[in-house]
Amino acid sequence: MRKLVPVAIAYDFDGTLAPGNMQEHSFLPKIGIKAKEFWNMADQLAQENEADSVLTYMNLMLKKASEAGVPIRKEDFREHGKSVKLFKGVQDWFDRIDDYGRGKGLKLEHYIISSGIREMIDGTPIATKFKKIYASSFKYDVNGVAEWPALAINFTTKTQYLFRINKGALEVYDNKRINKCVPPENRPIPFTNMIFIGDGETDIPCFSLVKRLGGHSIAVYKPRAKGARTEAEKLITDGRVNFVAPADYSTEREIDTIVKAVLDKITSDSKLVLLSQSAAKL
Repeated sequence: MRKLVPVAIAYDFDGTLAPGNMQEHSFLPKIGIKAKEFWNMADQLAQENEADSVLTYMNLMLKKASEAGVPIRKEDFREHGKSVKLFKGVQDWFDRIDDYGRGKGLKLEHYIISSGIREMIDGTPIATKFKKIYASSFKYDVNGVAEWPALAINFTTKTQYLFRINKGALEVYDNKRINKCVPPENRPIPFTNMIFIGDGETDIPCFSLVKRLGGHSIAVYKPRAKGARTEAEKLITDGRVNFVAPADYSTEREIDTIVKAVLDKITSDSKLVLLSQSAAKL
């Protein structure tokens, strides 16, 4: 039996698999702050202190929740994650695309690379579909109460996790393996077998890296949002992505067609490599 070819599909979360920011669904209403007010406050604090914007918003979440008397345990964040609405077709997307890939001789692995809160993503119904969820997270005390940010993933550090997938160094604390020199042909998942799906400016470093190294980058946008496709298509003009599509993951919608076409190409390319290797042995 022929070994399945490994393929990684990495996703941003907010704006990619779910509309808006995950904090806006139930967390911010619970602490009594409107979304615009919260993000403006976080941006102002980051500017005033020349601070990382992700660390700033995470600390602000803890501060405002404490002031409002709202519990901030790991289980509370997971509960907030249950209220996150997903884009159409997302919930059954992973099983469908896995089946398609398997039929083409591919073994798909799904990853999240997000600046959002990992514990909230853990509370969504799709959490079990990912081999690894790379997202910002908190350090918790013995009672499970969030104390301070343990990991902050911003738009530039996101690229680190693509290399972790590429090299198979999946644990965030494993600095030796990620920095080890590994010939491209010995890496578990080559960039040519990688797809990155994101939604905007914060994903540009990942878009560009994957595309430049032979993989495929896809920018999604909120369906029917005025001017959204035009804005997304600028990423093609600027050479950042290969494709754009509405964030509707239903069968036979645009992104479904695009990803299946990319998987078809990976299958064909893999067969050509095998034929070339066989010919070289003759």
